[in-house]
Amino acid sequence: MTILTAVHHRNVALQDLRDAVSRWQLWGLLGWQDILQRYRRSILGPFWITASMGVLVTALGLLYANLFKIEVGAFLPFIAVGFIFWTYISTTLNEGCSVFISAEGIIKQLDMPLSLHAFRAVWRNLIILAHNLIVLVVVAVIFSVDIGLQTLAVIPGLALLALNSLWMMIVLGFAGARFRDIAPIVGSILQLAFFLTPIIWKPELLQGRTFILNANPFYHFIELVRAPLLGGSVGLISWGVVLGITLLGWAAALAVLSRYGRRLAYWL
Repeated sequence: MTILTAVHHRNVALQDLRDAVSRWQLWGLLGWQDILQRYRRSILGPFWITASMGVLVTALGLLYANLFKIEVGAFLPFIAVGFIFWTYISTTLNEGCSVFISAEGIIKQLDMPLSLHAFRAVWRNLIILAHNLIVLVVVAVIFSVDIGLQTLAVIPGLALLALNSLWMMIVLGFAGARFRDIAPIVGSILQLAFFLTPIIWKPELLQGRTFILNANPFYHFIELVRAPLLGGSVGLISWGVVLGITLLGWAAALAVLSRYGRRLAYWL
């Protein structure tokens, strides 16, 4: 009986995901409307995202290149890629803690797949990421970043990043709805992780202590997209860590969605 119940719960979770995917036009439209609403009646609209990121990357790049005595042409593309994708990851995790709380009205009034709200939030952040990538294109052109066939490796890297964003949204969404302390805890962890991850400093500074990098999952996620975009190759360790986290994360997301899906409305 226990096995049959577990199979039933798993099927319920998978059906929720299938229903959410089939309604891609709905969460796609809602995610885009979130962006338009945020920049309603502004002159540049969503491109304020690009402008603010461009100013921030330029300021940080010039500052830390001077502090670390590194050539600007070598450091600015590095910090641009790292900071743009770190912004995506940190924003996704922070918003994940309240993804169901912010959709409380819809969840209580309409019969919709719960994972649809995670799809909506991830899609919204991918749109913001696309706007920020304009900054990276400009930096790559100015500093003649080496672009070749190895750059195509960024495609599976982006796909894995999006897949992990979804399960993180689901798991953190349930945790944040049940325990309201999750959001500040995640925020504090991300603040610490920013300084422990090579975003404003280069990995070469940890010569002989690479175990520190290998133990940091954020480093592997950033490296998965940064290495190809800067003309390098992704290490096997990074591929292995990210794939392992993806499998374990989705197993956790399915378990949480199947077991606690019916209780979510009572937590909101």
